[in-house]
Amino acid sequence: MPTAVTAIPAAESHVARAHFAAQFAFETDCWDVHDSLARGADFVLLDVRGPALYAKGHVAGAISLPHGKITRNRMSEWPEDTLFVTYCAGPHCNGAASGALRLAELGRPVKIMAGGVTGWLDEGFELRTGDEP
Repeated sequence: MPTAVTAIPAAESHVARAHFAAQFAFETDCWDVHDSLARGADFVLLDVRGPALYAKGHVAGAISLPHGKITRNRMSEWPEDTLFVTYCAGPHCNGAASGALRLAELGRPVKIMAGGVTGWLDEGFELRTGDEP
Protein backbone atom coordinates (compact mmCIF):
# COMPACT_ATOMS: atom_id res chain seq x y z
CA MET A 1 0.00 0.00 0.00
CA PRO A 2 1.57 3.34 -1.02
CA THR A 3 2.22 6.08 1.50
CA ALA A 4 1.00 9.65 1.16
CA VAL A 5 4.37 10.42 -0.45
CA THR A 6 4.24 7.73 -3.11
CA ALA A 7 0.47 7.57 -3.77
CA ILE A 8 0.89 10.22 -6.45
CA PRO A 9 3.88 9.41 -8.66
CA ALA A 10 6.64 11.96 -9.09
CA ALA A 11 6.60 13.95 -12.30
CA GLU A 12 8.72 12.81 -15.20
CA SER A 13 12.20 14.32 -15.04
CA HIS A 14 11.69 16.77 -17.91
CA VAL A 15 8.46 18.06 -16.30
CA ALA A 16 10.13 18.36 -12.87
CA ARG A 17 13.10 20.19 -14.42
CA ALA A 18 10.83 22.75 -16.09
CA HIS A 19 8.86 23.27 -12.89
CA PHE A 20 11.86 23.75 -10.62
CA ALA A 21 13.74 25.89 -13.14
CA ALA A 22 10.70 28.16 -13.44
CA GLN A 23 10.66 28.76 -9.68
CA PHE A 24 13.86 30.80 -9.98
CA ALA A 25 12.04 33.26 -12.25
CA PHE A 26 9.57 33.89 -9.41
CA GLU A 27 11.64 33.78 -6.25
CA THR A 28 15.05 34.19 -4.75
CA ASP A 29 16.29 33.30 -1.28
CA CYS A 30 17.57 35.21 1.70
CA TRP A 31 21.19 34.17 1.15
CA ASP A 32 21.21 35.46 -2.44
CA VAL A 33 19.54 38.73 -1.40
CA HIS A 34 22.06 39.20 1.42
CA ASP A 35 24.99 38.51 -0.91
CA SER A 36 23.60 40.81 -3.61
CA LEU A 37 23.02 43.65 -1.14
CA ALA A 38 26.63 43.32 0.04
CA ARG A 39 27.88 43.53 -3.57
CA GLY A 40 25.63 46.43 -4.57
CA ALA A 41 22.09 45.35 -5.34
CA ASP A 42 20.73 45.60 -8.86
CA PHE A 43 17.14 45.44 -7.58
CA VAL A 44 14.88 47.25 -5.12
CA LEU A 45 14.01 45.32 -1.97
CA LEU A 46 10.51 46.04 -0.67
CA ASP A 47 9.32 45.20 2.82
CA VAL A 48 5.59 44.97 2.17
CA ARG A 49 4.50 44.68 5.82
CA GLY A 50 3.05 47.60 7.75
CA PRO A 51 5.22 50.48 9.03
CA ALA A 52 5.16 49.29 12.67
CA LEU A 53 6.57 45.87 11.77
CA TYR A 54 9.13 47.48 9.47
CA ALA A 55 10.30 49.76 12.30
CA LYS A 56 10.49 46.78 14.67
CA GLY A 57 12.91 44.97 12.35
CA HIS A 58 13.66 44.94 8.61
CA VAL A 59 16.40 43.99 6.18
CA ALA A 60 18.94 46.82 5.92
CA GLY A 61 18.40 48.53 2.58
CA ALA A 62 14.76 47.49 2.25
CA ILE A 63 12.18 50.16 1.54
CA SER A 64 8.97 50.09 3.52
CA LEU A 65 6.08 49.89 1.07
CA PRO A 66 3.05 47.99 2.36
CA HIS A 67 1.52 45.91 -0.43
CA GLY A 68 -1.72 47.90 -0.28
CA LYS A 69 0.21 51.07 -1.14
CA ILE A 70 1.83 49.70 -4.29
CA THR A 71 0.26 51.89 -6.98
CA ARG A 72 1.23 52.96 -10.47
CA ASN A 73 1.86 56.48 -9.22
CA ARG A 74 4.06 55.33 -6.32
CA MET A 75 6.11 53.02 -8.55
CA SER A 76 6.70 55.73 -11.15
CA GLU A 77 9.78 56.92 -9.26
CA TRP A 78 11.65 53.84 -10.54
CA PRO A 79 12.43 53.01 -14.18
CA GLU A 80 10.02 50.53 -15.78
CA ASP A 81 12.65 47.77 -15.97
CA THR A 82 13.57 47.93 -12.26
CA LEU A 83 13.45 44.50 -10.64
CA PHE A 84 11.61 44.49 -7.32
CA VAL A 85 12.00 41.82 -4.65
CA THR A 86 9.23 41.65 -2.07
CA TYR A 87 9.27 40.10 1.37
CA CYS A 88 7.01 39.87 4.40
CA ALA A 89 7.09 38.08 7.75
CA GLY A 90 7.81 34.61 6.42
CA PRO A 91 6.37 31.47 4.89
CA HIS A 92 3.21 31.80 7.00
CA CYS A 93 2.47 35.21 5.45
CA ASN A 94 1.19 35.92 1.92
CA GLY A 95 2.07 39.62 1.94
CA ALA A 96 5.09 39.09 -0.33
CA ALA A 97 2.85 37.36 -2.88
CA SER A 98 0.24 40.14 -2.58
CA GLY A 99 2.91 42.76 -3.24
CA ALA A 100 4.39 40.74 -6.09
CA LEU A 101 0.96 40.36 -7.66
CA ARG A 102 0.34 44.11 -7.49
CA LEU A 103 3.71 44.80 -9.12
CA ALA A 104 3.09 42.21 -11.84
CA GLU A 105 -0.31 43.77 -12.53
CA LEU A 106 1.52 47.06 -13.06
CA GLY A 107 3.83 45.36 -15.56
CA ARG A 108 6.84 45.48 -13.23
CA PRO A 109 9.48 42.73 -12.97
CA VAL A 110 9.23 41.10 -9.55
CA LYS A 111 10.44 38.21 -7.43
CA ILE A 112 9.67 37.13 -3.88
CA MET A 113 12.36 36.63 -1.24
CA ALA A 114 11.40 33.16 -0.01
CA GLY A 115 11.38 32.87 3.76
CA GLY A 116 10.87 36.56 4.48
CA VAL A 117 11.99 37.87 7.87
CA THR A 118 11.81 34.36 9.36
CA GLY A 119 14.15 33.00 6.70
CA TRP A 120 16.47 36.00 7.07
CA LEU A 121 16.84 35.36 10.79
CA ASP A 122 17.17 31.60 10.24
CA GLU A 123 20.19 32.32 8.02
CA GLY A 124 21.77 34.23 10.90
CA PHE A 125 21.40 37.67 9.31
CA GLU A 126 20.53 40.70 11.40
CA LEU A 127 17.63 43.08 11.11
CA ARG A 128 17.78 46.84 11.37
CA THR A 129 15.28 48.75 13.48
CA GLY A 130 13.75 52.15 12.89
CA ASP A 131 12.06 53.89 10.01
CA GLU A 132 15.05 54.21 7.66
CA PRO A 133 16.23 51.61 5.12
